[in-house]
Amino acid sequence: MKITLTSILVDDQEKALQFYTEKLGFIKKQDIPMGKFRWLSVVSPEAPEGVELVLEPDENPASKTFKAALLAQGIPYTMFNVSDMKSEYERLKSLGVEFKTHPDFDAPFIIASFYDTCGNLIQIYQMPG
Repeated sequence: MKITLTSILVDDQEKALQFYTEKLGFIKKQDIPMGKFRWLSVVSPEAPEGVELVLEPDENPASKTFKAALLAQGIPYTMFNVSDMKSEYERLKSLGVEFKTHPDFDAPFIIASFYDTCGNLIQIYQMPG
């Protein structure tokens, strides 16, 4: 058994695709029409055959409640690993990404969080060493 898909709830699939590709640098993997919505996923350019992140519509009322509660409490929906926090943080800031928390480069475990424009708080982290 292995993990091949994970998803994030988004309020607008096209807006999410633009953010996750143009700002974060992911690559569109799947884009299959499914009625009103699409099976839409992105992957890391570092692992194009790796885990897909499905940009899933948050149309279900329970989804909207869940997302709003996480956001109100400042809890990130998901996390992405970066190898160089300083350069990634500067790159994202230069692209207009709005950060909620900024990295503490003196901490052993460096994290920062930002808004994905689709109703989610996302965290990036750099492992020690």
